[in-house]
Amino acid sequence: MSDTRIKQIRGRRVWDSRGRPTVEAEVELRNGLKARAIAPAGASTGTGEALDLRDGGPRFGGMDVSQACAAVNGLISDHLAGQDIGDQAQLDQRLVALDGTGNRSRLGSNAMVATSMALLQAAAAAAEQPLWRHLAGARQVRLPLPEIQIFGGGAHAARRVDVQDFMIMCPAARSFSEALEWTAEVYRAAGALLKKSGSLQGVADEGGYWPVFGSNEQALDTLMQAILDAGLRAGEQVGISLDIAASEFGRKGRYELALEGRTLDSDGMIDMLGGWLANYPILSIEDPLAEDDPEGFRCFTAAHGARCQVIGDDFLVTNAARVLAAAEQRSANAVLIKPNQAGTLTEALAALQAGKKSGFGTIVSARSGETEDVTIAHLSVGWDAGQLKVGSFSRSERMAKWNEVLRIEESLGAEARFWGWDALPIQRTANS
Repeated sequence: MSDTRIKQIRGRRVWDSRGRPTVEAEVELRNGLKARAIAPAGASTGTGEALDLRDGGPRFGGMDVSQACAAVNGLISDHLAGQDIGDQAQLDQRLVALDGTGNRSRLGSNAMVATSMALLQAAAAAAEQPLWRHLAGARQVRLPLPEIQIFGGGAHAARRVDVQDFMIMCPAARSFSEALEWTAEVYRAAGALLKKSGSLQGVADEGGYWPVFGSNEQALDTLMQAILDAGLRAGEQVGISLDIAASEFGRKGRYELALEGRTLDSDGMIDMLGGWLANYPILSIEDPLAEDDPEGFRCFTAAHGARCQVIGDDFLVTNAARVLAAAEQRSANAVLIKPNQAGTLTEALAALQAGKKSGFGTIVSARSGETEDVTIAHLSVGWDAGQLKVGSFSRSERMAKWNEVLRIEESLGAEARFWGWDALPIQRTANS
C-alpha cells in the first residue's frame, strides 16, 4: 500500500491578483505525491477574522509574508510530518492547537489556510479522485448558483461608490453553464453602457467595471438597463445582489455615505435599503449594517428577510458559533464562507454546516486578493454549498474558478443538477 504519510510541507512566497505577496503551501507525501494551494487575502475585512500574518516594515508596503512562510517551513512542517493525510479534521485540529491563539496570530491564517487546503488537495490526489468528489463521497451534489460582480465599488474601487459590489444572480437558469452565459451577456451590455456614457474608469479589484456614478441608485439603474439590453428579464430570470460592506463606512450606528454627502443612523440605512428593495429586483444583500450593529441586522432581517437573502460576512466571519447565535436572534438568514477568515477548512465547514442546520443560505466565497488556485470551486460543489461568489466575469484569477465549475458540471453529465432558486432562503414573489 502506498505510504500516504506527510514527508514535509514547504511554504513559499507567491503573488496575488493585486501584486501583493501571499503564501503557497506544498505538501509532499512519503510516496512522492505533491499538492499545493495558495492563500487569498481580503481588502474589506471583519475585526473578528483570523489574522493574515504580514511582516510590516517598508518591504512591499509592510505586506511581505516571510514570517508566515517560515511558519509553514518550520513549525507546521515539523508538527505534521509523519501524519497520515487521510483525516483532514485531525490535521486541522493539530494546526489550531499548534497556533494556540484565538485569532491565529502565531502562525497566521494565511499560513494555516494554505496548508489546510494543500492537505486536502493531497488527500484527494492520494485517493485518485477530483477534490469535489473526495469531499462529497457518495452524496449527490448540485452545482452552485453563481453570484457575479458587474460593478465594483467600496474598498475594491477607491470608494468611487459606497456599495462594494453590484452583482447579479441567475436563479432561473437551467444549469450552471447557462447562468454564466446570461452573466456574460449582462457584463458585456454593462460595459457598452458605460463606454457610451463616458463613465468607464477601468476595472476594480475583483474584475467588475469601475465606473463614475453620481449616486448608488444610478449604479442600480444602469445594472437594470444592462439586464434589459442583454435580452433578459430582471426579477424573473436575473436578480440583483448587493454587498453593502457597511462596516467600511459605518460605526456605532452611524453611516457616512460619502458619495451622497449624508449621514444615516441604523433606521435610516434600513429605510434606504428597503426603498431599494421596493424599486429593484434585489434577491440578496450582504452586510447591510455594520458588524457592530447587531440590532440593526435583526431589524433589517425582520423587515426584509422573507423576500431577501440577508448575508453576514464581516458580521459572522465564517464562525459557527456566530452563525448559530445569528439564527437564534434572527439577525441574518445566510452566511458567507471564506476559509481564510477561519484559518482551516474544518472550521469553515463547521460554519457552513451551522448555516445549513439553521436553514441559512450558504455561499462559498473568494477574496478580493485572489490567485489561480481553484480550491473553493471544488468546496462549493463538494460541500453542496448552494452558492459561489468569486468576483466578476473578467480577470483570470476569477475566470479560473468559474471555468473549474464548468468542468465539474461537464464531468457529471446527465447527473448534473443546478441549485437555482433553491439556493436562496427566501419566499419567491409573483415576478420570480
